[in-house]
Amino acid sequence: MSHFCCVTRSTLSVTIPSLRYPDPQDLPLSSYRKDFSIKHDCYKSSYHVKCCSTYHGDVVVNDNNFINKQVVSLTPQLYDYVLSNTREPEILRELREETSTMRGSKMQVAPDQAQLLAMLVQILGASRCIEVGVYTGYSSLAVALALHESGRLVACERDEIALQVAKRYYERAGVLHKVDIRHGPAIDTLNSLLLNGEAGTYDFAFIDAEKKRYMEYFELLLKLVRVGGLIVIDNVLWYGKVADPSVNDSITISLKNFNKAILADERVCTSLVPIGDGMTICWKK
Repeated sequence: MSHFCCVTRSTLSVTIPSLRYPDPQDLPLSSYRKDFSIKHDCYKSSYHVKCCSTYHGDVVVNDNNFINKQVVSLTPQLYDYVLSNTREPEILRELREETSTMRGSKMQVAPDQAQLLAMLVQILGASRCIEVGVYTGYSSLAVALALHESGRLVACERDEIALQVAKRYYERAGVLHKVDIRHGPAIDTLNSLLLNGEAGTYDFAFIDAEKKRYMEYFELLLKLVRVGGLIVIDNVLWYGKVADPSVNDSITISLKNFNKAILADERVCTSLVPIGDGMTICWKK
């Protein structure tokens, strides 16, 4: 068993400026520079994305166990740099821009998140994937582009209007044959997959749906994903609210409880990655 599966805990003293941390999805995206030098098949004719803003801040870890380590704070200036080094295929850029005009556009993952999801799929050599919460299809399209031709993605979404946008872009990208669109409650879809004898047959799953039902989705996906597969969960930092003891709305409390449960879950190895609104990556033991 890899030593990376070990869970260690330490109490950190963190100093944060009294400024609202900006949601990366709220920041303006502009200045796309076409780059034809990218060789990866999934990212030919891609774009480097530029974000402009002026926020500044820092985070310092004062715990002696960490030798007063200064942690890099992802200020908008630094996020500019991250996005300028993110490969975004043209079809994804177009989908992102169209989605930005729609109701609920903040539900879409950021370009750097989509790139991470695609890379995880490629590293796994995944052929069977599930996404719970598709919206207009930005993250699912990134995953479908990363899958080989015979790969399959089960895409679960309740919003029929958003699904129509997603389907249109799957067709344009030439990946519709890889996507099994399931319109309806994701819980019903996941249960039907289990009843169909598909337990332990999926390589990768992504959860980005109703936050209060995260634990239900996770438990069902843990049955569907094989040993050595990944389950990735979005929005685990919830705009920073999960770290604020004064915030006690029902969604934040649900996410706090979910994060606590996943940390203690011995069935998986976990890593909470502060990208976008926070993503937890779970590797099934």
